[in-house]
Amino acid sequence: MSEKKTIRIGGGQGFWGDSPDAAIDMIKNGNLDYMATDYLAELTMSILQRQKNRNPQAGYARDFTQLMRVIAKEAKEKNIKILSNAGGVNVKQAVKEIEAIAKEENLSGYKIGYVTGDDLLEDLDRLMEEGWTFENMDTGEPLSKIKDRVVNANVYFGSEPLIECLEAGADVVVTGRAADSALFMAPLKHEFGWADDDYDNIAKGIIVGHLLECGGQASGGNYDFAWRDVPNMSQLGFPIAELDGDDLYITKTKTSGGLITEQSLKEQLLYEIHDPDNYITPDITASVQNVTLKEVDKDRVKVEGIKGKEKPETLKLSIGYINGYRVTTYLAYAWPDAYDKAKHASEIIMDKLKRKNLKAENIQIDFLGLNSLHLETANTSPELLENQNEVVMRISLHTETKEEAEKIIPEIAPLQLNGPPGSAFMGGRARVSTVVSLWPTLVPRDMVKLESHI
Repeated sequence: MSEKKTIRIGGGQGFWGDSPDAAIDMIKNGNLDYMATDYLAELTMSILQRQKNRNPQAGYARDFTQLMRVIAKEAKEKNIKILSNAGGVNVKQAVKEIEAIAKEENLSGYKIGYVTGDDLLEDLDRLMEEGWTFENMDTGEPLSKIKDRVVNANVYFGSEPLIECLEAGADVVVTGRAADSALFMAPLKHEFGWADDDYDNIAKGIIVGHLLECGGQASGGNYDFAWRDVPNMSQLGFPIAELDGDDLYITKTKTSGGLITEQSLKEQLLYEIHDPDNYITPDITASVQNVTLKEVDKDRVKVEGIKGKEKPETLKLSIGYINGYRVTTYLAYAWPDAYDKAKHASEIIMDKLKRKNLKAENIQIDFLGLNSLHLETANTSPELLENQNEVVMRISLHTETKEEAEKIIPEIAPLQLNGPPGSAFMGGRARVSTVVSLWPTLVPRDMVKLESHI
């Protein structure tokens, strides 16, 4: 009787800006077959597009190419395949950087796979002329309302083109806005040969991605259950999935800190899932409502009960657009009467802005250390307010024009001498920043022409 194939895949990155330490540890000590690194989010795509607009060589997550400089040679020697959506809105430039790294490291025969076709920014005008309205999923409004302010338009896509790259022998696969979980499901479907209608196994691959895509959030980071019990958090390891086609285990390297427990995986399993019976991805609609988690050993949890249904007929198109301007500014006040001073300072500023006839979409005033996180549910009892050591007043404005946002800037610093006593001006002179908002919409699959390349 032949031994079952076992595949180990690591989640090497949780977001653009995450630490590379766990990924490097995995390559060295994880006995991996694959490592997937997730860099993208809705806001990230807009930031990358604006970078590319300023510099045609930008627009991808440079963190990834920096990581590849460290791991590419060892990963190639160990035959560990790397998948990443770090290509952002400039996949081809990211590929050029990886090609240069491969040449520097003398990686003979190194194959770089990449996927194009998810960026619809240049196609929007033509598609709208053809009658597509791109209605906002939340409001039902047509895209024409904000078309002149669009920054980026990127489709969440599934595993198919990534699998094509792996079938062509890619050592690394770079994409744009591939769905986070698709980075993990692609190698599993490739290795085990799951059919398109093998819904439960495909869903299993997607939930592997869901459990690993946020890096340390599944292995003791951001851990509500027992954060004090997380060992060696300064060397936090990221989760690794081990799958033999039937059984699924989540673990980590023995050389890293952190933990893999039933509780840590429960927190990640429910993260961002609105309907546990219908977790919609481009590859499958997964159900986790009957999932069971069982610790079978230290830092080793068995996951069972994942089910799948047909994939959705549409894909999600995330459009970023300019939605006005924002300015945020701070003043700090110390005991005694810290809160009273800060509140009075906010009233003075609002009086001044009223005299300036400020036109704002929104004004948010809150107090760091008191209610900036918990808002109206915060404890603001007189006893607490009387004994606050310090309070930072924060005011944020959201306006249609930059000129309106600028009205608050000259009013903050003078309050150090012209307002309640004991204030400290924090963060330097405030600056106006552009607000980028999300326009989510759905498009038919045949609108998107994805292509895989080697």
